[in-house]
Amino acid sequence: MNDLDPVWKALSDATRRDILDILHDGPRTTSEIVDCFPQMSRFGVMKHMEVLRQADLINTREEGRRRIHSLNAVPIRQIYERWVSGFEDLWATKLLGLKRSLEQDSPEEPSD
Repeated sequence: MNDLDPVWKALSDATRRDILDILHDGPRTTSEIVDCFPQMSRFGVMKHMEVLRQADLINTREEGRRRIHSLNAVPIRQIYERWVSGFEDLWATKLLGLKRSLEQDSPEEPSD
């Protein structure tokens, strides 16, 4: 199994992506995250958080009885470097070619 497979699985769910968006703004307690999903049970939200934790997308630390969760963006960066950055040159080249083609085909602007 690819090391990034758990990350792809975790990112495949909209609720988990929403949790990551919440944590992007800063660390949150379990209760603060659960409160953002009133349509779900606490248990349901915590199951999603466990998938994120298993994928190493969130870090959890305990402060007394509270659990504080924060975003770990390293696996997302690894996906970017492996799957996205390699295609940047391809798209940049295609867009520059399109720009040149459009500039050659466009009528020149009238001068005063």
